Amino acid sequence: MDKKVTITYKNSQETIVPLGMTLKELSTHFKADLKYDILIAKVDNDLAELSDTITRKCNVQFFDRSTTLGRCVYAASANFILVAAVKNVLGEDARVIVHHSLDNGVYCHIENAMVTKKTIQQLEEEMWRLVKADIPFEKISVSRTDAIKYFKNHHHLDKVDVLKYVSNSYVSLYRLENLYDYFYIRLCYSTGQINDFKLTYVGGVEGTGFVLSIPSLEDPSTTHDYVEREKLSDAFVDLETILTSWGIEHVSDINRVVSNAASTDLIVNSEAYYDSQLHRAADDIFMHKDVRMVLIAGPSSSGKTTTAKKLTAYLKSRGKGVLQISTDDYFVNKVDTPKAPDGSYDFESLYAVDLKLFNDHLKRLMAGEEVERPTYNFVTGKREYNKDFIKLKDNDIMVIEGIHSLNSELTNKIDAKYKYHIYISPLIPLNIDNHSHIHTTDVRKLRRIVRDSRTRGRGALDTLNMWSSIRKGEERNIYPYQHRADFVINSTLIYEIGVLKTYAEPLLFCVREDDEVYPEALRLINFLRNFVAIPSDAVPIDSVLREFIGGSCFED
Repeated sequence: MDKKVTITYKNSQETIVPLGMTLKELSTHFKADLKYDILIAKVDNDLAELSDTITRKCNVQFFDRSTTLGRCVYAASANFILVAAVKNVLGEDARVIVHHSLDNGVYCHIENAMVTKKTIQQLEEEMWRLVKADIPFEKISVSRTDAIKYFKNHHHLDKVDVLKYVSNSYVSLYRLENLYDYFYIRLCYSTGQINDFKLTYVGGVEGTGFVLSIPSLEDPSTTHDYVEREKLSDAFVDLETILTSWGIEHVSDINRVVSNAASTDLIVNSEAYYDSQLHRAADDIFMHKDVRMVLIAGPSSSGKTTTAKKLTAYLKSRGKGVLQISTDDYFVNKVDTPKAPDGSYDFESLYAVDLKLFNDHLKRLMAGEEVERPTYNFVTGKREYNKDFIKLKDNDIMVIEGIHSLNSELTNKIDAKYKYHIYISPLIPLNIDNHSHIHTTDVRKLRRIVRDSRTRGRGALDTLNMWSSIRKGEERNIYPYQHRADFVINSTLIYEIGVLKTYAEPLLFCVREDDEVYPEALRLINFLRNFVAIPSDAVPIDSVLREFIGGSCFED
């Protein structure tokens, strides 16, 4: 008689199943609970692939592409299908490089092959062939040294360099047809689950560039057409070009620098690049003679506060008077704050700001009048006046930081010619290897975890639990307006993840196995294992990174 075991689905529904049943087989009983294909599972809060089997009494939960975890699995699996398609269409010598995030996809280019729009069409057709064949991704465990030998023999030196810094004795490789690859995150069950994507030819690097787009978290139902954001793309490419000149393409290159005790040079060079952007922004602002206000916006943990203060210093060094204004001071009283659908106060709504008063003060300041700036008391939920009188001199500039700063309705009574918009985000063009890029969101998430622990006494659990709502606010209030930016500042520091590792890793280890966000904490832990830790001693006190790890000269 077959042995049976009780599994609990999502901590509530108990089901008796045969011992040894695969999670793929089990998932068929619950697929109606999810809108899209089930991609990955949690078994007692440990990540598990659908090919894994039930070996004990346990709690099981499934995830599709509408979740952060599911989308990461979807993206990595789509990348592997692309790699296989490039080999099948263009031959063994062709190398696809997955560069960086771009408009719900990744920018890629191909080495050692001629690429045209027709080539991209052929690649997409081959990807669809692989999808329709519904080929399982086979995971095999091999010794790290054997994996290094395999990739060295097949001239995948990017994989060799990554595995040099992996401490595990054994690593997992994935096989698709006769192709083996290494990914630091898990893949879905089979190619057939990656049933929505698009390839778009964009030229770029020697005419070989294209974008692989997949459904977004905000709209998992379909893959939208790629929309080019020229300034954002240029920001990625600009830093990528600089890194190439430094001999840095992958994380292993940074690890090599750190291992050779040369991290200080890397820190100095990274900080100089960040500062050079502020110089260029200040120069551009001076060229626009009518500008009276600089409006700065960006998603959470982009470094807006430090950037605003450093830009203010650069403008002052050119003889400009600068008045810094925060939109937070113009919040309406709490009782007048708009409500979210669940009945809670929506402090991220544009209408949480008293637009009439804000615009009235801006107009009066530009006219040379003195105004009494309010202060919002977050304890009482009321606006207060404490005789903070401010005035703007002739040709002086206001620097305004806030999540709505790119939304023209925030300053709807001010003529556009007086406004200069800056979008800021850590746009990291660094890869783990040729097929695994680093998500910009992960950089911001690590920054936020470290800062929340230091300044608000929150653990990684709290920050990870909030991240979904943070992302929704960004999608509603920031991303729709980023194309309006006159200038994009890339606030990433190429060395920063090595520094953040020393702060974030202990916090992530505090997330318990029975916590809902444990799989995401584990994913970030595995991500950080690719980096050699960097001491923070050499990080300058005016660095944007100090906004998160502490010790900034700009802190009150």
